[in-house]
Amino acid sequence: MAELDALLDTAIDLAERAGRTTLGHFRNGVRPDWKEDETPVTVADREAETLVRHALERTHPDHAVVGEEFGAQDGTAPYRWWIDPIDGTKAFVRGVPTYGVLIGLEREGVPVVGVAAFPALGETVAAAVGRGCRLNGRRCFVSDVSDLARAAVSTTDPGAFAPLGRERAWSRLARAAWIRAGWGDAYGYALVASGRIEVMADPALNAWDAAPFPVILREAGGWFGDWNGREGMHGGEGLATNAALRTAVLRTLADGNGAGDTVPRGEADTLTP
Repeated sequence: MAELDALLDTAIDLAERAGRTTLGHFRNGVRPDWKEDETPVTVADREAETLVRHALERTHPDHAVVGEEFGAQDGTAPYRWWIDPIDGTKAFVRGVPTYGVLIGLEREGVPVVGVAAFPALGETVAAAVGRGCRLNGRRCFVSDVSDLARAAVSTTDPGAFAPLGRERAWSRLARAAWIRAGWGDAYGYALVASGRIEVMADPALNAWDAAPFPVILREAGGWFGDWNGREGMHGGEGLATNAALRTAVLRTLADGNGAGDTVPRGEADTLTP
């Protein structure tokens, strides 16, 4: 579908342009403000989201838009864009280059396009339904590691699990893995999609943090969803795995969560336009 190809090109262009905007502030003494939820935000976040929103207003004025910094704007078309102008602002303000610019697109509630650009690393991971997943324009795939004991597992913040009652689940998964890394935020999900690690897990994730990844992981041969096995971006959690380890990872997390959690029985979403 030519329309989907054009939308993917738009998402890549906007993510990379927004990324260049953030580089103007990166390692340049930027100071964060603090939101009501005690998370940081900077002038770079606001400038990057403003760039994307203004561009979409010119090119797709009938599309809905949701951004982390400036909220939701309704549209009349069946499309809705999701923007996280800087995923990993804590890393950004400390000069750590793993932060990303995230753009996702839904059609009638189904994710169809996803782009995660990492401007300080010079990496862009992009996908659209039926078009495959690409890292800097070259096809990429999840790994074929099928033994959790040989897998690399990552998360954004190991301290985030206990307050949400997920410490036992994470501990079981970490103990079962070979490598327990700290390559966090969106970059961890991109690493799964490009076969550099096998599992990325976060106990809490907003929709704009997750928006690109259902399509990216599916097109790379993997899976993204919540801890109960529901594929998609609206589960409030983040979990990415390669295909070979999906069942083992979900079972390990379910066992670790204790009574009331079950091994998933199937997919909740389909990613067909």
